[in-house]
Amino acid sequence: MLNHDQEEHPLRETVSDADWTRGPAGAPVTIVEYADYQCPACQAAHPEIEQTLRAEAERVRFVMRHFPLESAHPRALPAALAAEAAGRQGKFWEMHALLFEGAGRLQEDDLRGYAGQLNLDLARFDADRTDPQLADAIRRGRRQGVRSGVNGTPTLFVNGLRYDGPHDAETLCRVVDHLARQPPD
Repeated sequence: MLNHDQEEHPLRETVSDADWTRGPAGAPVTIVEYADYQCPACQAAHPEIEQTLRAEAERVRFVMRHFPLESAHPRALPAALAAEAAGRQGKFWEMHALLFEGAGRLQEDDLRGYAGQLNLDLARFDADRTDPQLADAIRRGRRQGVRSGVNGTPTLFVNGLRYDGPHDAETLCRVVDHLARQPPD
């Protein structure tokens, strides 16, 4: 169910407190997604991943990592910065959802509109988006993804191994079920 070439594509950066995570830390399955908010394939995968997370809430820890493909998607980095800025106000996951559900509406007015919908402090949101530390952290995370073999989005790693299968909820739930039934190492 996972990439058979496991030695070539392990996740090189372990999940840490610096990551955005959802679900129980002790879940038997961890899914790490490298995503780009402007990527049409990521936008299509988002509802499938969300459905999987709802169905497997007790068995999956989900980790979101930014992988903006800036040359192809010039609004990907500003969108990732918006998510990080919202995270500083405790609303990362809410902004994450709005960015994907906005169907590619990622212009400056859109990002500020999403912040308004979330009742964020707009002055702080704007200031945080221009904080060079956030852009540096996003680009550092992208480089870490490249070291793990990420070359496009969305890229998923399941329990530390690259997953190259379908991203539909039915298949992902089968993968989770299969791995959750495996005895721990």
